[in-house]
Amino acid sequence: MADEDDALAGDGRDETEAERLDRNWDEILQETRVVQTGTQILTGFLLAIAFQQRFEDLDGYQIAVYLVLVCFAVLATLLALTPVSMHRALFRRRAKKRLVATGNLLLIATLAAVLLTLSGTALLIFDMVAGHPAGFLAGGIVLVLGFAAWYLLPGLARIRMRRQR
Repeated sequence: MADEDDALAGDGRDETEAERLDRNWDEILQETRVVQTGTQILTGFLLAIAFQQRFEDLDGYQIAVYLVLVCFAVLATLLALTPVSMHRALFRRRAKKRLVATGNLLLIATLAAVLLTLSGTALLIFDMVAGHPAGFLAGGIVLVLGFAAWYLLPGLARIRMRRQR
C-alpha cells in the first residue's frame, strides 16, 4: 500500500498503525467534503439548465452532451458519497484499513468524473455561445489542464520523491 510511506520513522510522528489509519481516514473525509461541495454545485447548475428558456434552442448534439454531463455529475456525486456510506455499513467492524484504501481509490475516481464533468461543461457552454470548434477547444483545454494538474503533476512529484531517497 502506497500510504505505508505516509509516516516514516524520524518524521516527527509517533503514531501507531491505527492512529495513522485514523489520520488518513480523516484526510479522506476532509477531501471528500471539498469535492462534494463542488460536485453538488456543478450538478445543481447542470440540472437547472434544463429549466431555462434557452434549453429549447439546443440541437441534438448539445442535448446529448448535456445528458452525458448530467450522468457524469451524478456519478461524481455518487462516488464522493460512497466512502461515507461504506463507513456507515462497516462501522465498528475493524475495517479502517479497507476503508482508507477504498476511499482513496473512490476519491481518485471521483476526481476523474469531476474532470470529465468540468471539461464537458466548458465544451457545452462554449459550443452554445461560440460554436462547435470553440466548444471542442475549450473542453479539450480543460481536460488537458485538469489531467496535468490532478494526475500528471502528483505522479511527477512521486517520481522525484523516489529519486531523492
